[in-house]
Amino acid sequence: MPRPTSPSIPEKEFLVSAIQQSLRLDGRPLTTLREPQLIFGSELGWVECVMGKTRVLAAIDAKMVKPAADRPYEGMINIHSEISPMASSEYEQGRTSDEEVTITRMLDKVLRRSDALDKESLCVVAGQRVWSLRLTIQFLSDGGNMLDCACLAGIVALRHFRKPEVDVEGEEVTIHSPESRAPLPLAIHHTPICFTFALFSFPTTQTGSTAAPLISTLPSGSFSTHQTYALLDPDLLEETLAHGTLSIALNAQSELCVLQKMGGVPLDQAKVVRLVELAVEKAKELEIFIERSLKEDWAGRGLEVI
Repeated sequence: MPRPTSPSIPEKEFLVSAIQQSLRLDGRPLTTLREPQLIFGSELGWVECVMGKTRVLAAIDAKMVKPAADRPYEGMINIHSEISPMASSEYEQGRTSDEEVTITRMLDKVLRRSDALDKESLCVVAGQRVWSLRLTIQFLSDGGNMLDCACLAGIVALRHFRKPEVDVEGEEVTIHSPESRAPLPLAIHHTPICFTFALFSFPTTQTGSTAAPLISTLPSGSFSTHQTYALLDPDLLEETLAHGTLSIALNAQSELCVLQKMGGVPLDQAKVVRLVELAVEKAKELEIFIERSLKEDWAGRGLEVI
């Protein structure tokens, strides 16, 4: 039996009408994030991130392996993610969706290729033994913008995790249990955070004189113009109906890691810079939130705050 069309025409019309009045269905301003929540598990490196109705679980485990032949002084980090029917009935078990491919590639760019983690610090014996980290991302519920939620869960999991301390005597490597010696935190260079904007473009004849914080008037043909609205951290309906998206990954030090634009909504350089500046402000706020959350959890475990 075919699934009913979603979203419906009334939903589309209502959302468009709200956006044209600079309103969102959940009451947020256009440039406001859903308030994130971080839930830490009993094990280090286990973090659940909640943003609205979106829930993502990130977990890290480590094992000792032989390094790659071309990188004998570096450890490894592998990222595995899968969107199962648990997140939404739109996804099928064993069938990779386009959204899953996009999210997985973006996670790899943000968390691994941005060099957030010092891979050389994972080396135990050069050319013989290094730590291999596996970051597993599980999508528990799709309430929109799973990418940003997964990136936040992933980087917090890396900062929360601690690897066992080891002793090296000649070629013998001894791994100490957490009970005998306190585990050590990973060497994190910086904390990249991803921010996604849903882009909507409407002809000015439809929007009238309505003004919004992030609107640009762009030429479209010879006789009309379009106004573009950028909604930070879109929910599921906004994400589904968006004409395009812009994802910006950066840290609180204003260092840009990844910029990815999808869809056909045009944005000139000035508009992109404006969105990047907004993302920097949000990154600084989230950095403070992450630091506070980690300190509270470590204090509850009796661990030293690094």
